Amino acid sequence: MAESTGSTIDTALQEPQQGTGHAVMQAVPQLDDDQPTIVLYGDVPLTTVATLRRLVEAAGSDKLGILTVEQANPFGLGRIVREDGKIVRIVEEKDATEAERAIKEINSGIMAIPTRHLKKWLAALSNNNAQGEYYLTDIVAQAVADGVPVVSSQPSGEWEVAGVNSKVQLAELERRHQLNIAHALLERGVTLMDPARIDVRGELICGRDVTIDVGCVFEGRVELADGVRIGAHCVLVDATVGAGANIKPFSHIDDATIGAASQIGPYARLRPGTTLGEDVHIGNFVEVKNSTVAAHSKANHLAYVGDATIGSRVNIGAGVITCNYDGANKFRTVIEDDVFVGSDTQLIAPVTVGKGATLAAGTTLTKDAPAGKLTISRSKQITIDSWKRPVKIKK
Repeated sequence: MAESTGSTIDTALQEPQQGTGHAVMQAVPQLDDDQPTIVLYGDVPLTTVATLRRLVEAAGSDKLGILTVEQANPFGLGRIVREDGKIVRIVEEKDATEAERAIKEINSGIMAIPTRHLKKWLAALSNNNAQGEYYLTDIVAQAVADGVPVVSSQPSGEWEVAGVNSKVQLAELERRHQLNIAHALLERGVTLMDPARIDVRGELICGRDVTIDVGCVFEGRVELADGVRIGAHCVLVDATVGAGANIKPFSHIDDATIGAASQIGPYARLRPGTTLGEDVHIGNFVEVKNSTVAAHSKANHLAYVGDATIGSRVNIGAGVITCNYDGANKFRTVIEDDVFVGSDTQLIAPVTVGKGATLAAGTTLTKDAPAGKLTISRSKQITIDSWKRPVKIKK
């Protein structure tokens, strides 16, 4: 027994594997006589709910419904044999005559079946065929013999019934799946610079006027609010992006929340536990991890902010590092509102920088910096007049 989205799922093991009819036989004890049984295939991933609804409606409660499709090259697939327009049986490729192999209408294998009839028909299956297997398709002839109408329904496209038997086919259906997602996004008003170059590997929720450039990957649950722009080749995983934010190219955002009107990247990395307020700027080659950054603060280039609490209107200069790890434990850095952190500063956590303080460039901060004051730690600059640059020795 397994739990999935609140529903209980029963499973049955087919061992040994002796064909499609034999597979359905394994589930017979769990089938409800008062409900039709729908047969699907694990290697046919893209069948839509709308198509299945049409099949169930066509079958009703007393007919055998088969999902069929016409293919230009039906080689290897079971053919739908009709007489006077009515389906009378399905014949497998290896058992088909030359005339039957010329039939273009194929059986997808997907069926809606009255369960009481199904149980009876399964019990009567034989494996007297070229494969020595119990074919589920043989129930069609039994339905005809029992006077049960056999009806068909068609999917929206061939891709809905396409199966996966190789890495090539898997890749082809993945592209089809991504194109379906892209078309759905376009229908909802999202601007995609190229619908063929987007990968959604989870759930992508977009507001109005969202623009997504090429090569972006979305994993898990990603929410993009109104007016968000995502630049080329970004990766967003379990992220929430506020209205009007601009994610510039080549940024990587993982389990982070970005406030409205923020500017991220290019080449920025936001790691899990990052929460950015409104109008925060995180620039190129800046990494933020397990930190909160309040509104209007900036770290525009070449910085690491880890395990930190950053206030509003803070400026973090180039080359700044929060030294959060001593080799065994992590410690937190607190930078209060209106602080200016000069370039190439290291903050040795745990440490606090008071409101309105300034840290001079090149400072290594090991103690708390008081509010409103300039803190500096720097060796005295000297010039050695007698020094000469080394000269390469000739060999």
